[in-house]
Amino acid sequence: MKIVQESIAIDELRQMSEKMFGQMVKAVVDIEQGIMVVDAPLHVDEELLLLEEGSQQTNLWGINLHPAQFPHEDWVEFDSMINLRPSWGNKTRGVDDAEVRKSILAIVARLVKP
Repeated sequence: MKIVQESIAIDELRQMSEKMFGQMVKAVVDIEQGIMVVDAPLHVDEELLLLEEGSQQTNLWGINLHPAQFPHEDWVEFDSMINLRPSWGNKTRGVDDAEVRKSILAIVARLVKP
């Protein structure tokens, strides 16, 4: 697992996708701190790492990155079991709140470099 605070090259994500899932890298984004964790088999592992580092669970959202599709808009997929939080208003594995999705996309755009 890797915590990305400054930046990560798209080529590094492509290499991760080849060894992990073929075309995908799982990531968890902390929308408060503006960081993300990549390169783990499960979103929950990445979530746990960020919680251990002081993140608050309400700020953590799971996504999938498809580096082969970069920079097209659909290279970021909002789908993770950690997103399923009905008591917090998120009733799907996606990210139901448009502002939260917008924040996630802005963080990913800032952190991932061509």
